[in-house]
Amino acid sequence: MSIRGLSRRSALAATAASTLAAVLLAGCATNTTTAASTGDAAEAPGTGGTAIGFIFVGPKDDYGYNQAAYAGSQAVAAAYPDLEVLTAENVPEDDNATRVMESMIRKGAKIIFATSYGHKDPALKVAAANPDVVVLQQGNIVDGDVPPNFGTYFGTVYEPVYLAGIVAGKTTKTNKLGYVYAFPISQTLDNINAFQLGAASVNPDVKTYVVNTSSWCDPAKQAEATSSLLSQGVDVISQHQDCTATIIRTTEAAGAYTVGYHADASELAPTGWLTGSEWDWGPLYTKMVRTVLDGEFTGSEYNANFRVGLKTGDNPFVQSAYGPAVDDATKDLVEQAKAKISAEDGSPFAGPVVDQAGTVRVPADTIPDYQTIESIDYFVDGVVGQIPSS
Repeated sequence: MSIRGLSRRSALAATAASTLAAVLLAGCATNTTTAASTGDAAEAPGTGGTAIGFIFVGPKDDYGYNQAAYAGSQAVAAAYPDLEVLTAENVPEDDNATRVMESMIRKGAKIIFATSYGHKDPALKVAAANPDVVVLQQGNIVDGDVPPNFGTYFGTVYEPVYLAGIVAGKTTKTNKLGYVYAFPISQTLDNINAFQLGAASVNPDVKTYVVNTSSWCDPAKQAEATSSLLSQGVDVISQHQDCTATIIRTTEAAGAYTVGYHADASELAPTGWLTGSEWDWGPLYTKMVRTVLDGEFTGSEYNANFRVGLKTGDNPFVQSAYGPAVDDATKDLVEQAKAKISAEDGSPFAGPVVDQAGTVRVPADTIPDYQTIESIDYFVDGVVGQIPSS
């Protein structure tokens, strides 16, 4: 028998043409740039080009991170039809990325989106060599001063993951959740911890078992990790991988539940899909491009380590649609939790937060800011597994 006992991905192009609902607030950015706006649009970095470039670390149809970023690039293409949108898939996080970005610049690109966490160093190198080009890097952080033609950006990924954890915690029959992740960077640790905290908020007996693959997309390792979790009695599996299809298909075939990540992959799990977290990059990408084209990038909120979340109402990382196994009572719990963590005094990491060793990491009545959360280097109580040593 299936361990579900209960019996949705829409078209591959996700929400690229959606419109921005709220003006992004500068208060969420940590802009260490001291340079003032250049003022003259004709001389401002990023202006005067004929193209916009996007590089992706994987394929555009991975049911995951790169597919969502590609959909965002197509939203830019639709919003700015007079500019050519150049895209490159499977670009490694090394000097190959530098060469690809330089090639795009030679083709007329004055705005480059480097969309992988590991593209930061090549992106900084390209920005330094091309002061007339704006380079925007997705997901990482610049320590110290941010160059006047550079910026990083991301959403608060752990917020919808926390909400998905509530769904997982209410659905599991074994009280064992599984999480397949790539590398123990802060973003993945944030997500794993938020998932467990969300689940435990509605099910104090639940635990999250973790397996790392040391790869953003290795289907063989993903299948092995998923099978290992299933063999331990895990009945709900989520992930932080770039490509998500293998884990979802393997979980569905075993009759277990799936919580998605990066993109809507519900069509791969018609009965086991619970919900997920996915990127809606189009509105943010298009507004960033508008700021650059207007000659207002330097000194703007995007010329920074820019982060947005539920507190501003414009997080580009949103909750996926529910699957057939999620009841109305669980949906109500999620809505209540969303309202709570969206409030000024709310957060998935509102204290007290205790780590695996019982040490208090976030004291009671404390709300950590985004920068603190993006520096997490521990697993919370309830996570089963150790952070690999470097």
